Amino acid sequence: MINKKVTDVRAALHGVSDGMTLMVGGFGLCGIPENGILELVRLGVKNLTCISNNAGVDDFGLGLLLQKKQIKKMIASYVGENAEFERQMLSGELEVELIPQGTLAERCRSAQSGFPAFFTPAGYGTEVAEGKEVREFNGKMYVMEMAFSADFAIVKAWKGDEAGNLIFKGTARNFNPCMCGAAKITIAEVEELVPAGTLDPNQIHIPGIFVQRIFQGEHYEKRIEQRTVRSRT
Repeated sequence: MINKKVTDVRAALHGVSDGMTLMVGGFGLCGIPENGILELVRLGVKNLTCISNNAGVDDFGLGLLLQKKQIKKMIASYVGENAEFERQMLSGELEVELIPQGTLAERCRSAQSGFPAFFTPAGYGTEVAEGKEVREFNGKMYVMEMAFSADFAIVKAWKGDEAGNLIFKGTARNFNPCMCGAAKITIAEVEELVPAGTLDPNQIHIPGIFVQRIFQGEHYEKRIEQRTVRSRT
């Protein structure tokens, strides 16, 4: 058994440098690697290309990197909760690639599986398809999308073991699983880190072969973007 455990977030993000492409797990603020993002802020790395479903909010998640002007390009499918993102995009300070959410997930999965590209009907006949190969299959038109190429994938899981096996909880099982193994190095932060052999093999969502480094995170805020509750009667 190869022990993937590292001491802390600083050791986990060793090697991250300016100009790299990073995958960052999570959906909205759910299941985001809070410790990893804070460490990127502390490191002060610049000119990053970030691949994530969204860009966080102004004062949390990837929004913290936007505040510090650390992100050069954002590849995402939804960006509606971040005013600073909007300002930087409209001013031309930030390069943005908006892609359909399913295509974003599949470009991650393709990289994870070792497929260089795939065909999807999503975006055909729109700006999304401009400059891309288009082919017809069974009378339907498809757009060729390339798999992502990233230096690091930074994901967050509920529980993991020292061999890198991961279990996700609830809605946090979003973009995190398909980003594991989709970059040169996958870093997993977990709420609970246990010895290898502790986890029930039938409950594991991602096997350790997709993970190179794992550490136990701390001080999770787990914010809610839009709290909606029913009024008391």
